[in-house]
Amino acid sequence: MTASTPEIEADRQRLIALIADEAVFHGDFTLSSGKQANYYVDMRKLTLDHRAAPAIGRIMLDLISDIPDVASVGGLTLGADPIANAILHESVHAGSPLDAFVVRKEPKDHGRGRQIEGADVSGKRVVVVEDTSTTGQSALKAVEALRREGAEVVAVAVIVDRATGAQAAVEAAGLEWRAAIGLADLGLDPQ
Repeated sequence: MTASTPEIEADRQRLIALIADEAVFHGDFTLSSGKQANYYVDMRKLTLDHRAAPAIGRIMLDLISDIPDVASVGGLTLGADPIANAILHESVHAGSPLDAFVVRKEPKDHGRGRQIEGADVSGKRVVVVEDTSTTGQSALKAVEALRREGAEVVAVAVIVDRATGAQAAVEAAGLEWRAAIGLADLGLDPQ
């Protein structure tokens, strides 16, 4: 990623340092994809942290700012929720408001039976966001639900790209892939 301003790049460098210091864990881990890894990037430690969340909002907003006519951002709950909210708040501050949505893993079995909460996505251009992605399946599950509701999903944007196939899967689904931080930024190797 190339940040559009020195301020955004400074935010990005501070976030990289926070991730490297506080959100990268070494050991034996099973990822949500079922794959094994010898490190785990736990972005929830930072997407829900007051030091990082505002910068995440600015960085991710900058990452998608050149995509025309985006109305809202969100993704599969739980990982996408704080990211979408950070983008929502920063977009208002920047004078280019975006709404946010949450995609439930399954439709509710009560009330209105909705799978997508928040902004109305029907007929709107939206971006799916995630903290990290290994195979892209969580993002693609969100994309599938959004398309059923009539949304035009234009891109998937992640904070950290694990470089393990998610980009290829997302692009194979006809979507643009964007990532704010790569493994090299964190001094990590792909697995």
